[in-house]
Amino acid sequence: MNTPVTSSAPVKFTPSGTDTNGPWHEGEIHMQKLVGVDERMAEVGKRVLRDHLIDQHRQFYPQLPFAVFGAVDDNGDVWATLRANHPGFLHSPDPYQLAVDIPRDPADPADAGMDDGKAIGMIGIELHTRRRNRLNGTIARSSDDGFSIRVGHSYGNCPQYIQLRDFEFTRDPLTPVSPEIKLYENLENALNDRVRAMITAADTFFVATYVDRPDENREVDVSHRGGKPGFVRIDDDGSLTIPDFAGNLFFNTLGNILANPKAGLVFTDFATGDVLQITGDADVIVDGPEIAAFQGAERLWRVFPRKVTLRKAALPIRWRDQTDGASPNSLLTGNWETAERKIAAMKNAIIWKNFKIARIVKENRIIKSFHLEPLDGTGTLPYKAGQHLPIRVTVPGHDKPLIRTYTLSSGPSDNRYRISVKREGLVSSHLHDNLAEGDVIEARAPAGDFSIDAHVKRPAVLIAGGIGITPMISMLRHIVYEGLRTRGFRPTWLFYAARTLEDRAFDDELVELVKAAQGSIRLVRVLADPTDAEPRKDYEASGRIDMDLLRSLLPFDDFDFYLCGPPPFMQAIYDGLRGLNITDTRIHAEAFGPASLQRSHDSQPDLPELAPASSTDTKVDFSGSDKSAIWKPDDGKTLLELAEDAGLAPEASCRGGNCGTCRTKILQGNVTYKTRPSAKTAQDEALICCAVPAAAEDSSDESLVLAL
Repeated sequence: MNTPVTSSAPVKFTPSGTDTNGPWHEGEIHMQKLVGVDERMAEVGKRVLRDHLIDQHRQFYPQLPFAVFGAVDDNGDVWATLRANHPGFLHSPDPYQLAVDIPRDPADPADAGMDDGKAIGMIGIELHTRRRNRLNGTIARSSDDGFSIRVGHSYGNCPQYIQLRDFEFTRDPLTPVSPEIKLYENLENALNDRVRAMITAADTFFVATYVDRPDENREVDVSHRGGKPGFVRIDDDGSLTIPDFAGNLFFNTLGNILANPKAGLVFTDFATGDVLQITGDADVIVDGPEIAAFQGAERLWRVFPRKVTLRKAALPIRWRDQTDGASPNSLLTGNWETAERKIAAMKNAIIWKNFKIARIVKENRIIKSFHLEPLDGTGTLPYKAGQHLPIRVTVPGHDKPLIRTYTLSSGPSDNRYRISVKREGLVSSHLHDNLAEGDVIEARAPAGDFSIDAHVKRPAVLIAGGIGITPMISMLRHIVYEGLRTRGFRPTWLFYAARTLEDRAFDDELVELVKAAQGSIRLVRVLADPTDAEPRKDYEASGRIDMDLLRSLLPFDDFDFYLCGPPPFMQAIYDGLRGLNITDTRIHAEAFGPASLQRSHDSQPDLPELAPASSTDTKVDFSGSDKSAIWKPDDGKTLLELAEDAGLAPEASCRGGNCGTCRTKILQGNVTYKTRPSAKTAQDEALICCAVPAAAEDSSDESLVLAL
């Protein structure tokens, strides 16, 4: 079991009891509003929620050998259950009802809620094809041999997160059996090895929830949940924590939990027919570190069991996994073991950690990629596509470690860091020439403000020159991953300029990403010198990226632009875009070194004017080292240079206010900048690589005190 990291408090919601006059109740609408889809779902609900079975569903249900039901007992507890019979036990005599030919089973706690007139939910799922459909309604029962469901709502479901399995019956499903039954009052008492194994090994379970609408109409829902084995966590208090992945945005389950915080779960061992049923209280968490750490999770929900039933060999049917039958959607998600390693890493995000070079790949004659894994076995920290990784290495001939920042070319969903380094300086040459797989370097938390939101619908245009492709690769990997995970790709163009074919990197990876994006990514490769390159096969345009090229290929639309490359390249593209009346806020850029992009800002009243620099000599105290120095305005030195002259070695990398490595706490006084830096700081922090003392607001001559 696990002690969870502190997350945000559960969502607090109290239904008003008013009728919503639509297909969704208040809890569902509240969840839809939290993600900004309530207006869209109001229209979708009117189209897809039906009060009858369409012909396709009437033909589908008789094919099934089992179905999952949700019912509520007389105590108000909701139970989920699996019931099996030979195909044909479900059939629809007319579009408004579904007949269910299964006898009553007093050993099944859900059976207590299956009396005439009671509400019921059902999901029919064909595990060997991933087809599934849902309905809810009211039971019409005239005998103990079966019942009919009068349809309330009927609709189809997508095939996500379903593991392919083939079935076979091991006994006559109508022959009465007396399975071994164990009843528990809570999960802590039930947590023997068998129960624990069923939960922690599960890649599938089903959940039942319900809500009482204002018109006294009870609606019960049953939903399928799937992921990688280990996606359900057992916590120290006996509760279960479950990630909620991308879905249809109806929020039937979580909306029901908000309106009525109860849930019933059913797990089954597909090989033995054992059935584990849990009922209890539930809540929903929409943000917090655990969500960020669990790959694919958009929120969490928890169940606090009050009653647990284990029925051994209760089902007459067995399933076997199909070869390569794992759900592609599940493969895009994580598990709690990996998430907990990431959470452990978050606790030490600001310290330097050792990373092993797991793999080195030569991308071209001057670029190598270094794949990094934490040496201590903890996870990599969550980061945004486009951010950079500070590293620290000891170079022969230097007494102290040197710090550099290299843009991550891996995507946030990858399980290791990848930096792709051009050989062009002291540290990069050391990486290229002296380090091998298995060697260790230091790194700390990724940082930077250059990133992309894969969920924005506005098309993105990525423009890369030379080594500037590295953040764009990360962004493309993120866009493709999120597109596959959510079934919605952000339309993207990549313009990639290189001098020659030999100078270009990541050709195969780019082709694979474009293919995986299913037509949502358009690649335009530009060669300044196309000698020995074949048009259309090796490149789409020759020369350079300029406004004429962009206008000739980009459709008339509203774009976000992302630029990365050598400073003259970016400045030319930026100036050209501004000349086309593209607003400054739509142009995002990654800057290299002190020669950062010179912007022509739109009106931005929220940005205060930079304070003037001090015009007099200013004493600067370095509190952590008991040293001080005098900053002179005519010397033109930054505070970093002043500290280095005093014999200190503050951490720094870009020396242009872009990477944030040099952030330093200000204990007294104020600083300013000649040019506004791009890296963000707190009010009491300074980017000393480009900061200078600010002019005093009065005539005082107090010193500037830095925590160095």
